[in-house]
Amino acid sequence: MTAGTTITRATTAEHELARLQREHGRPLFSLLLRLCEGDRQRAEDLVQETLVRAWQNPAALHDDAFDSVRPWLMTVARRLAIDARRARQARPAEVGDAVLENARVCADHAERSAATLDVREAVRRLSPEHRDVLVMVYFRGASVAEAATALGIPPGTVKSRAYYGLRALRRILPGYAPDLR
Repeated sequence: MTAGTTITRATTAEHELARLQREHGRPLFSLLLRLCEGDRQRAEDLVQETLVRAWQNPAALHDDAFDSVRPWLMTVARRLAIDARRARQARPAEVGDAVLENARVCADHAERSAATLDVREAVRRLSPEHRDVLVMVYFRGASVAEAATALGIPPGTVKSRAYYGLRALRRILPGYAPDLR
């Protein structure tokens, strides 16, 4: 076999493939688009794979028992779509970046324990006035009026001490600042 013969066969195969694409590409794409539930990219990939299968099986394309090769192509395409769906169902679902960005991050027990110790130490370093207000309002859940009554100070003073107490905590715990806003 000479180099010229190889080139002629390759060129003939390329022309045959191009002809299949022109004649059967649109109906194949329509079928696969329905089977792929509107996913154009997957449908295009499967059309390509169907045409590759046709190129790999030239005997099926030139079988005299068929009036048209389209039923064979449609069957191959349908089977490829079914196989692709089964393969997707066998794998875990893919997760996009947007989902990961919005996912809640849960700290483990050790991180929560360390954070609790850090906050306790920071609260201990506050002045007694600021510490009393923050403990009443934030840790015991008292309202401003309830804290004012329990501490024997005006509600405005409770608000002021809570503000300055939180501000001091932000300075002491810089890594926790977003949680204290």
